[in-house]
Amino acid sequence: MPVMNTLQIGSLALEWGTRTYLMGIVNITPDSFSGDGLADHVDEAVARARAMDADGADIIDLGAESTRPGHTPVPPDEQLRRLMPVLTELAGTLRAPVSIDTSSAIVARAALEAGAAIVNDIRGLTADPEMARVAAESGAPVVIMHDVKIREADQLIPSILDELQRRIDLALAAGIPLERIIIDPGFGFGKVGDLNLMLLRRLRELTTLGRPILAGTSRKSMIAHVLDLPAKDRLEGTAATVTLSIANGADIVRVHDVQAMARVARMADAVVRG
Repeated sequence: MPVMNTLQIGSLALEWGTRTYLMGIVNITPDSFSGDGLADHVDEAVARARAMDADGADIIDLGAESTRPGHTPVPPDEQLRRLMPVLTELAGTLRAPVSIDTSSAIVARAALEAGAAIVNDIRGLTADPEMARVAAESGAPVVIMHDVKIREADQLIPSILDELQRRIDLALAAGIPLERIIIDPGFGFGKVGDLNLMLLRRLRELTTLGRPILAGTSRKSMIAHVLDLPAKDRLEGTAATVTLSIANGADIVRVHDVQAMARVARMADAVVRG
């Protein structure tokens, strides 16, 4: 089911199907899996966001809680302590709108009031009962991710489709319009080893949900599973997964290396979209 509508976020019009959009990752954490955490380094985090904006990021995604395997949950007050100095510096100064990567309604509400324009919830509105209402009242678009454990290959796509549809229905019931919902199949979340590679091969099957797809493969362990490389050396592997994501239906790619992946996406779009 092709997605035909346009999503307006501030001055940015996301015209689905015309090109791939880039979401740049700024981790304001001490323990990011990719080694790029910038907790308590406000100036560096601001500079990284500005560089991504200049390099072609369409959205800047700020997160103050690591969700790496084995992570310790970060309470809302600590997320806000890390996040707000950076967001305050950036608000209204970038070409790209700012996304808040959190599963906490308290954090999302404060960030949206301070200038963020998108909610990116890896728990798909299910971790905090207030999250869907906060997003609905703000009018902000939401990225709803799948994070439920899947062990059997034959259940991969059916399970993802069923759970994402359930979360879409939750969003709709809270008053979030369908056109403001983006889905993320959750590479690396509840899926191990070859299941992530299978998900990438079969990504296009998720277009039956009729929503734009965000693919977050950048530097992830699915690349190490094949190349056996540390996160800092996964640029080429990321480029391959970004290319295949675009070829298989992704509308947004979430990446650490914006300049390089902007070139990858432009080349892939020239082939895939014409």
